[in-house]
Amino acid sequence: MNLRLALCILLGACLPPAAAQTLKYTCTAGQVSFVSDAPLEVIRAASGALAGVIDPAARSFAFSVDIQSFAGFNSELQRDHFREKYMEAGRFPQASFTGRIIEDTDVTQPGSYTVRAKGLLTVHGVAAERIIRASIVSKGNTLQVSTSFTVPLAEHQIAIPKLVTEKVAEEIQVSVSAAFRR
Repeated sequence: MNLRLALCILLGACLPPAAAQTLKYTCTAGQVSFVSDAPLEVIRAASGALAGVIDPAARSFAFSVDIQSFAGFNSELQRDHFREKYMEAGRFPQASFTGRIIEDTDVTQPGSYTVRAKGLLTVHGVAAERIIRASIVSKGNTLQVSTSFTVPLAEHQIAIPKLVTEKVAEEIQVSVSAAFRR
């Protein structure tokens, strides 16, 4: 399933019918990066394939990233293990976050906003309700969204073999930066 189709499905699932005709901001090339800072190894990877939509009138959003799009890592073997053994990208090709902005804030007006996004973070096929604080800078027809949060691997049923527990952190630090345009 391609990212645009997945995004449309996610958006349709989280937006009320009346919201379908409102002004929306979209992004097709946002940045997502993560760091696993374990005692024996630091692993870094990033993707420029974050897709998303924000509907300010409904205060709703949907974001999705293809797991195969992450690059970086310390070696090709490490990348392959991430995709195949830990994330099982064949079975769970996408990670997503869908939900609503808690604050009653009009982000279409120019300015800087700190908001809380409440929704379902789905990683490795396991959805967990999360509240994630984000920064939104509104300028003209763009919204620049940035956030940083942790993802506990156990919360998403990602098992780390005992052999590598000192090389893979139990909590992964995730950062997102994306420009949305209407």
